[in-house]
Amino acid sequence: MDGQVVGRQNLCHSFAPIMEKITEKPSAHRHLEKKSIGQLISAMNTEDQLVALSVKQSLPQIEQLTQMAYGQLQAGGRLIYLGAGTSGRLGIVDASECPPTFGVGHDRVLAIIAGGDAAIRRAQEFAEDDPRQGWLDLEALRVSPSDAVVGLSASGTTPYVLGALKECRAHRIPTGSICCNPNSPISAYADYPVEVVVGPELLTGSTRLKSGTAQKMVLNMISTASMIKLGHVRDNKMVDMALNNNKLIERGVQMLVGLYALSPDEARTKLREHGSVRAVIAILEP
Repeated sequence: MDGQVVGRQNLCHSFAPIMEKITEKPSAHRHLEKKSIGQLISAMNTEDQLVALSVKQSLPQIEQLTQMAYGQLQAGGRLIYLGAGTSGRLGIVDASECPPTFGVGHDRVLAIIAGGDAAIRRAQEFAEDDPRQGWLDLEALRVSPSDAVVGLSASGTTPYVLGALKECRAHRIPTGSICCNPNSPISAYADYPVEVVVGPELLTGSTRLKSGTAQKMVLNMISTASMIKLGHVRDNKMVDMALNNNKLIERGVQMLVGLYALSPDEARTKLREHGSVRAVIAILEP
């Protein structure tokens, strides 16, 4: 057995006796291949309704993690998501939406996936099994104690993520985690763990379903609440959004029309002149 495998087993072994992998339990739905499409999607909808309720049970944990992430961002640090497979892709989705939605720089919310950019579209074999690579990828970003690192793993046992969080703790870098199993190894390594236990999947072990939905909901909360508190929203409007297509320009026009006694043409002209809703507001409300 090579050193990498030994290290991977040692990383998870001490937590195995107290962990119940609910994400791997058999589905309550049997003989799926014999069901109609209507029956299948109805069963999925029934299971999905459990997700929001499970997230609600975890709101105290989510609040603590979000407070930490917001505090680090407010002080000038970064929010960095780290995951593998579906979890890693969900982190990338959330991070990539922050610049256009809130007008922040692309270096404020980042995401790393095991296997690199190639893994976004195509699974990279065994990339998630290396307990050292996650930390190396964080080092490449020059991670520091001013940042917030959030590990994503539906099972809570992904070596790529566990190894990274372990090193973060050794380097006094604040960490959080999001998983879907109770008493998981990832929670033991995170300063602010979140466990959203959604139960067995419709397809046994397919955590891109309910577990993925749960992780996405939590990520929405972390980034959106943080950006609102950082001042990138006025009332309920995305006043710092990037005006990079016609739909968003028209949304900006409607914001200005609703806020001030402007015609759509006047609002559109001011957006062209000043480049953002925020800039127009600054001119109209000196």
